[in-house]
Amino acid sequence: MTINFEKNGTTLTAKPEGRLDSANSPGFEERLEPEMAGMTQVIIDLEKVEYVSSGGLRVLLGAQQEMEDRGGAMKVIHVNPQIMQIFDMVGFLDILTVE
Repeated sequence: MTINFEKNGTTLTAKPEGRLDSANSPGFEERLEPEMAGMTQVIIDLEKVEYVSSGGLRVLLGAQQEMEDRGGAMKVIHVNPQIMQIFDMVGFLDILTVE
């Protein structure tokens, strides 16, 4: 899995590519956590993500909770229809800010 990170002041944009599944989610989480240090806003851009499993959902939820605990914010952008349906089925549209 490829993950590109961009920082602009205290805003971090993470752009994973491929699948956020049980094989890739631990690596995504491992790389995302240190990048979030000192950030007040995190943007997860899913434009190039084709699938999110329960492992990927767990990473997104953990990042959301971490940002809330720090008084920051997180949003998820460019979500394809299939992933949006997963978010809706598991109730993530009530938890995450999705644009």
